[in-house]
Amino acid sequence: MRQIEQVTDDHVVKSLEQNLAIIRFDLDHKIAYVNDIFANAMGYTKDEMIGVSHRDLCFEDHANSREYEKFWNELKLGLSKQEKVVRKDKKGNKVWLEATYMPVFSSKGGRVIGISKVASNITQRQTSITAVVEELRQMAEGLTERADIGIVRSKELLALIEDIADISRNNTNTLGNLETHVESIQYIVKTIREIAAQTNLLALNAAIEAARAGEHGRGFDVVAKEVRKLSAKVEESIVEVREGVEAITAEIENISRGTTLAEENVDHCQQRIEVAMEDFLAIASSASELDKQSKIVSSVV
Repeated sequence: MRQIEQVTDDHVVKSLEQNLAIIRFDLDHKIAYVNDIFANAMGYTKDEMIGVSHRDLCFEDHANSREYEKFWNELKLGLSKQEKVVRKDKKGNKVWLEATYMPVFSSKGGRVIGISKVASNITQRQTSITAVVEELRQMAEGLTERADIGIVRSKELLALIEDIADISRNNTNTLGNLETHVESIQYIVKTIREIAAQTNLLALNAAIEAARAGEHGRGFDVVAKEVRKLSAKVEESIVEVREGVEAITAEIENISRGTTLAEENVDHCQQRIEVAMEDFLAIASSASELDKQSKIVSSVV
């Protein structure tokens, strides 16, 4: 019967060494031990990393920050840390690690004598996620820019249509004034026609009286005839003026109907543009929210 080998601490340590990036620092923040996986991830050999300060693996802004000092002070107090960190490899490139920092305690007294770190290289995953987030951010910026352009153009178009609406309203007022003037002309024509009719009647009466007067009324009869001729010409002119006024009135009505239809179309366009502006504003708002969410995702991942 085959004997089953028991798992020992050595087996576990060997498995960890083969699968995880492991490094250990002394209390001066210098590397006391590093395995091949960690060294390779940072672009070094193991020998090159021994004695290197932890600060040299960090980018300057982080290494000089208060958070960095606080981080090491808490580790020395025995507090473990688990977080995603970005480090600098031998060529100065970013390396993302999912790391766990573990204080190493002495066998007597329990004081911290070193710091061990176990990590997984997540640079490829982080780069992919960052690229996706950046693409989302750029999409959000593009949507915002297009929405802003759409809003500006809609406002310009709306202003132009409002100008057209003002002109249309002025035209309507002008047509109203023309209609008033035409009515006045019609009234004047009516008055002139009545005067012509009265003149014609007076001329007829004068002709009758001239006939009664005989020889003495001939000159008066000539005048009466001329007055009747003049009255007839006035009547003809009145007919022409009336026909002209009626034609003008008909044209005014046509223009008025066209102007009314134009105003209705302008109102409809204004409503549609306002709806489009609301849509653009909604797109801009959504793009802004997308940009915020991409930044949140970027900070989380």
